[in-house]
Amino acid sequence: MFEVSVEDTFAAGHSLRNYRGKCENVHGHNYRVRITLEGEDVDPVTGLLVDFVEVKRILRKTMAYLDHQFINDLPPFTELNPSAENIAKYFCEEVQKGLNEGAAAASVRIQAVTVWETDTSVASYRP
Repeated sequence: MFEVSVEDTFAAGHSLRNYRGKCENVHGHNYRVRITLEGEDVDPVTGLLVDFVEVKRILRKTMAYLDHQFINDLPPFTELNPSAENIAKYFCEEVQKGLNEGAAAASVRIQAVTVWETDTSVASYRP
């Protein structure tokens, strides 16, 4: 089994609904997102499981939607609480859609998505 990961960052604001504490107030984070992909075999010609450039392109496209926005105002977070856990699942679903449209669809799958809200607060989602 091979595993590769890419990371990138974005900044956004949010507030947690149905939560009692300081995070119920509007606040922001410099988020870091790691997408980890896994697969059985590398391409025999290139030796790659998946092209980092393609995965980063998909990740950045997903990030662009949230970057410098108030996440609560954006679907699906108008209904879904914008917790780190739900943001990780959102990235998993959106990046998987992008992978399904590309050449790597049959050879890789998302193993995990990890989202840091701070250097010490992190949530992961595994499909």
